[in-house]
Amino acid sequence: MIDLLRDIVAGLFLFAGAFFLLAGAIGMNRMPDLFTRMHAASVADTLGVSLMLVGMVFLAGFTLVTVKLVFLMAFLLFMGPVASHALAAAALQAGVKPVLADDRGAKAKLAAKAPARKKSTRKRGKA
Repeated sequence: MIDLLRDIVAGLFLFAGAFFLLAGAIGMNRMPDLFTRMHAASVADTLGVSLMLVGMVFLAGFTLVTVKLVFLMAFLLFMGPVASHALAAAALQAGVKPVLADDRGAKAKLAAKAPARKKSTRKRGKA
Protein backbone atom coordinates (compact mmCIF):
# COMPACT_ATOMS: atom_id res chain seq x y z
CA MET A 1 0.00 0.00 0.00
CA ILE A 2 2.77 2.44 0.89
CA ASP A 3 4.59 1.57 -2.34
CA LEU A 4 1.50 2.44 -4.36
CA LEU A 5 1.17 5.77 -2.56
CA ARG A 6 4.87 6.51 -3.12
CA ASP A 7 4.51 5.74 -6.83
CA ILE A 8 1.45 7.97 -7.13
CA VAL A 9 3.21 10.91 -5.42
CA ALA A 10 6.31 10.40 -7.58
CA GLY A 11 4.14 10.27 -10.70
CA LEU A 12 2.41 13.52 -9.74
CA PHE A 13 5.76 15.28 -9.29
CA LEU A 14 7.06 13.90 -12.59
CA PHE A 15 3.88 14.95 -14.41
CA ALA A 16 3.99 18.45 -12.88
CA GLY A 17 7.64 18.81 -13.89
CA ALA A 18 6.88 17.70 -17.43
CA PHE A 19 3.99 20.19 -17.57
CA PHE A 20 6.22 23.10 -16.56
CA LEU A 21 8.88 22.09 -19.07
CA LEU A 22 6.27 21.92 -21.83
CA ALA A 23 4.80 25.29 -20.78
CA GLY A 24 8.28 26.79 -20.87
CA ALA A 25 8.90 25.43 -24.36
CA ILE A 26 5.63 26.95 -25.57
CA GLY A 27 6.49 30.21 -23.81
CA MET A 28 9.87 30.34 -25.53
CA ASN A 29 8.13 30.18 -28.90
CA ARG A 30 5.49 32.79 -28.07
CA MET A 31 7.53 35.47 -26.33
CA PRO A 32 8.58 38.54 -28.36
CA ASP A 33 12.25 39.06 -27.49
CA LEU A 34 15.37 37.45 -26.09
CA PHE A 35 14.83 38.52 -22.49
CA THR A 36 11.29 37.24 -22.11
CA ARG A 37 12.21 34.00 -23.88
CA MET A 38 15.15 33.59 -21.55
CA HIS A 39 12.84 34.18 -18.56
CA ALA A 40 10.42 31.51 -19.76
CA ALA A 41 13.27 29.05 -20.27
CA SER A 42 14.87 29.80 -16.91
CA VAL A 43 11.69 29.47 -14.88
CA ALA A 44 10.61 26.33 -16.69
CA ASP A 45 14.05 24.78 -16.38
CA THR A 46 14.39 25.50 -12.68
CA LEU A 47 10.88 24.54 -11.65
CA GLY A 48 10.30 21.70 -14.10
CA VAL A 49 13.58 19.91 -13.52
CA SER A 50 13.33 20.42 -9.75
CA LEU A 51 9.87 18.84 -9.64
CA MET A 52 11.05 15.94 -11.76
CA LEU A 53 14.06 15.39 -9.50
CA VAL A 54 11.77 15.39 -6.43
CA GLY A 55 9.67 12.72 -8.14
CA MET A 56 12.81 10.67 -8.78
CA VAL A 57 13.80 11.06 -5.13
CA PHE A 58 10.46 9.55 -4.12
CA LEU A 59 11.00 6.65 -6.51
CA ALA A 60 14.58 6.01 -5.37
CA GLY A 61 13.81 5.85 -1.66
CA PHE A 62 16.57 6.68 0.81
CA THR A 63 19.69 5.52 -0.99
CA LEU A 64 22.90 6.95 -2.36
CA VAL A 65 20.97 7.79 -5.54
CA THR A 66 18.76 10.12 -3.48
CA VAL A 67 21.80 11.96 -2.15
CA LYS A 68 23.11 12.40 -5.70
CA LEU A 69 19.72 13.67 -6.88
CA VAL A 70 19.58 16.20 -4.04
CA PHE A 71 23.07 17.47 -4.91
CA LEU A 72 22.06 17.71 -8.56
CA MET A 73 18.93 19.67 -7.62
CA ALA A 74 20.95 22.05 -5.43
CA PHE A 75 23.40 22.60 -8.29
CA LEU A 76 20.58 23.34 -10.74
CA LEU A 77 18.80 25.67 -8.31
CA PHE A 78 21.95 27.74 -7.86
CA MET A 79 23.42 27.64 -11.35
CA GLY A 80 20.29 28.07 -13.50
CA PRO A 81 19.50 31.63 -12.39
CA VAL A 82 23.20 32.56 -12.45
CA ALA A 83 23.55 31.36 -16.04
CA SER A 84 20.39 33.24 -17.09
CA HIS A 85 21.64 36.41 -15.44
CA ALA A 86 25.03 36.10 -17.16
CA LEU A 87 23.33 35.57 -20.53
CA ALA A 88 21.08 38.60 -20.01
CA ALA A 89 24.03 40.77 -18.97
CA ALA A 90 26.00 39.68 -22.04
CA ALA A 91 23.04 40.43 -24.31
CA LEU A 92 22.63 43.90 -22.83
CA GLN A 93 26.34 44.57 -23.20
CA ALA A 94 26.16 43.44 -26.84
CA GLY A 95 23.45 46.03 -27.47
CA VAL A 96 20.29 43.88 -27.52
CA LYS A 97 17.39 46.03 -26.37
CA PRO A 98 14.36 44.52 -24.63
CA VAL A 99 10.93 45.02 -26.16
CA LEU A 100 8.92 46.99 -23.63
CA ALA A 101 5.15 47.15 -23.27
CA ASP A 102 5.19 50.82 -24.29
CA ASP A 103 7.08 49.93 -27.48
CA ARG A 104 4.50 47.33 -28.46
CA GLY A 105 1.64 49.75 -27.76
CA ALA A 106 3.27 52.47 -29.84
CA LYS A 107 3.84 50.09 -32.75
CA ALA A 108 0.21 48.98 -32.64
CA LYS A 109 -1.01 52.59 -32.66
CA LEU A 110 1.24 53.45 -35.59
CA ALA A 111 0.01 50.42 -37.50
CA ALA A 112 -3.61 51.42 -36.87
CA LYS A 113 -3.01 54.99 -38.09
CA ALA A 114 -1.10 53.94 -41.22
CA PRO A 115 -3.14 54.16 -44.43
CA ALA A 116 -4.19 50.91 -46.01
CA ARG A 117 -2.09 49.73 -48.92
CA LYS A 118 -3.72 50.10 -52.31
CA LYS A 119 -4.13 47.04 -54.43
CA SER A 120 -2.19 47.06 -57.65
CA THR A 121 -4.26 47.32 -60.81
CA ARG A 122 -1.42 46.00 -62.90
CA LYS A 123 -2.08 42.63 -64.45
CA ARG A 124 0.35 39.89 -63.67
CA GLY A 125 1.44 37.42 -66.21
CA LYS A 126 3.42 37.52 -69.42
CA ALA A 127 4.75 40.95 -70.27
